[in-house]
Amino acid sequence: MKRTRAKRSSRTTALTVGALIVALGIPTAVAAPVRAEDQTPRVELRVLVVSDGGPATDAIAAELDGAGTPYTVVDLGAPGRPVIDATFLADTVDGRPRAKFQAVVLPNDDPFPAGSPEMAALVSYEKTYAIPQVDAYTYARPQAGLEYPLTGYSGPLDGITAQVTAAGKAGPFGYLDNAFTFENNDPAVNESWAFLSRPRAGADFTTYVEAPAPGTTTKGSLVGEYRHDGRRELVVTFVYNQHQRQFRLLARGIVDWMTQGVRLGSSRNYFSVHVDDVFAADDRWDTALNCTPGDVDCQPGQGTPNPIRMTPADVRTAAEWSRARRFTLDFAYNGGGSVEHREDNGGADPAADQLIADRDAFRWINHTYDHPYLGCEQDVSVVPWKCATDAGGATRYVGRAEISRQIAENRQWAERAGLPLENGELVTGEHSGLKLLPQQPEDNPNLAPALADNGITWLGSDNSRDPVQRRVGSALTVSRYPMNVFYNVGREAEQVDEYNWIYTRRAQGGSGICEDLSTTTTCLDAPLDPATGYTDYIVPLETRIAMGHVLANDPRPHFIHQSNLAEDQIAYPVLDAILNQYATLYADNTPLVNLRMKDIGAELRERAAWNAAVKSGQVTAHRIGDSVTVTAPEGIAVNATMPTGTTHGTDAFGQPYAGTVSGRVSPAAGQNGVTLDLPSAPAAGAGGTVSTTADTGARGAAAPGAPVPAGVVTPVLPGAAQRR
Repeated sequence: MKRTRAKRSSRTTALTVGALIVALGIPTAVAAPVRAEDQTPRVELRVLVVSDGGPATDAIAAELDGAGTPYTVVDLGAPGRPVIDATFLADTVDGRPRAKFQAVVLPNDDPFPAGSPEMAALVSYEKTYAIPQVDAYTYARPQAGLEYPLTGYSGPLDGITAQVTAAGKAGPFGYLDNAFTFENNDPAVNESWAFLSRPRAGADFTTYVEAPAPGTTTKGSLVGEYRHDGRRELVVTFVYNQHQRQFRLLARGIVDWMTQGVRLGSSRNYFSVHVDDVFAADDRWDTALNCTPGDVDCQPGQGTPNPIRMTPADVRTAAEWSRARRFTLDFAYNGGGSVEHREDNGGADPAADQLIADRDAFRWINHTYDHPYLGCEQDVSVVPWKCATDAGGATRYVGRAEISRQIAENRQWAERAGLPLENGELVTGEHSGLKLLPQQPEDNPNLAPALADNGITWLGSDNSRDPVQRRVGSALTVSRYPMNVFYNVGREAEQVDEYNWIYTRRAQGGSGICEDLSTTTTCLDAPLDPATGYTDYIVPLETRIAMGHVLANDPRPHFIHQSNLAEDQIAYPVLDAILNQYATLYADNTPLVNLRMKDIGAELRERAAWNAAVKSGQVTAHRIGDSVTVTAPEGIAVNATMPTGTTHGTDAFGQPYAGTVSGRVSPAAGQNGVTLDLPSAPAAGAGGTVSTTADTGARGAAAPGAPVPAGVVTPVLPGAAQRR
């Protein structure tokens, strides 16, 4: 393993002094062997999660899993589970004491029967190796450093605003901007439960997050640190699941606290938006026919198409919005749409001229020349459509040459227009060519070779149908989340009308689709008001869904259509709500990461490889004092989160984010691991105490005014009928 220069110098000095002693003939004494108990222990970078099957421990395990942080689960209810004793927790390696886990997560402060030897073993282990413990959801009681809730409150906290205290801001939750609100999605259901109480008199307890009891101004602790008997516990007194916003906001801090900001894996908050069909026009929903004339959901010849297309003013609005919000939209373009428009309008296309003039305000993705369906040949004589077949019953597919032409001609058109392209990115119209159930259960066999013909390395797919990254010829897929802002509407009233058609029962005048798909779709209690339904219901719901992805370390992009930036410009209320909420929740050191498609694809690829290696046990890591050693299989970049100031050799490690640094680093040639040197971090020594400042010293790294790394955006507060 490669050592740092400083360590090589120290070793050289020691050898030189030794040689001088021999040369001078000075008598030397034989050094006594160092006892194991006197050596700095080795601490494995792995978390022990002791679960009772409840949602709180499952949520923390899911957070570790999503970040790529190694952990071991002991299910207390599982027959034949391992016994938690001294041997399970620690041993000796090469004469050095080893702690097998860097942190312990328990379902509460003491989940074992009274007098349990397992709890006694955990207490001894935590005291010996200074291992932090998280009480995932515990009752407020003196044993946890708190008064009983009789002096506080026990009950639901739905809709209550919680506050990060000054100690929380200076400690593990410094990435948050003080206050956040507990979810209250259904007033008829209690979605949260908490025990609010004050620290016990005389207890060494620091509250990090607090909230008032409903209807009062009296505050109690929700999350706090209890130091006692040589141990540290993070005491959490509210219940949660992995999807609830209150947990998602606090999850990073919980993990940073228990790992002291030294762990394998990493996480970011991502948000990217693709806008499909730019330069083309989208068909419009007919509120009388309840279908889209010109598209396959209407019978052939039914209705009169009335397409929606951006105007020059719409383009200017998009460019100005992007600059004002410091957020870059990705425009998936169809050059043939402009060619067709000019043919029909005497060579004029002012919208295209404006798009080309403002081209540097956006990123651009090849969306094929004129947006044909590139899977099987569609038989649209019936609704729903089906795949055409030959005389022998075999499916007829769009050919390789046509797919290749659609890709190449659109690329050539963009080059003539001066659009800045990444030639390896492609989103086919409606994600066609990829499998589509029920009509087309397999990919078009001509798609993969056509992708290779054109050097395509990243291919957009629909996350609702094809969520896992997979290889298609020369390309890896990049799954995209469809937003329920429909492709075939330009007006709020049209959106609400179609929404009501899809999500209301037949008895209420709807299509009944929600009844037929009741296992995956929920019907509305009543149709939405055409005047207020979009603003009061659809916008908040779509914002909440998208924020769920943003806060879940999920880089996959969302997609809408150019029609949503035209006419009533109905996309902006959703996008603004997402950016505004994020800006009010997070500190400046935790910006949104706004990646383009190829970088999202690479992140998904690297993450999948890392997670597979971690889960298969091929990644190991340990810490001895201020040195972290990680081994990983060849070709796997080490993914880690460390305190600011950590170095890899002579280079600084990682990029600043949320008060720590994180990133990936590959082993040097011929090596299967890396060594990271921590910046005088508190040692996890036998019988010592661990300072809570280890993960707070980095908070200034992304302070206001510091350079913003490429691919991130700091939002600025301002003065399923998707076509797949």
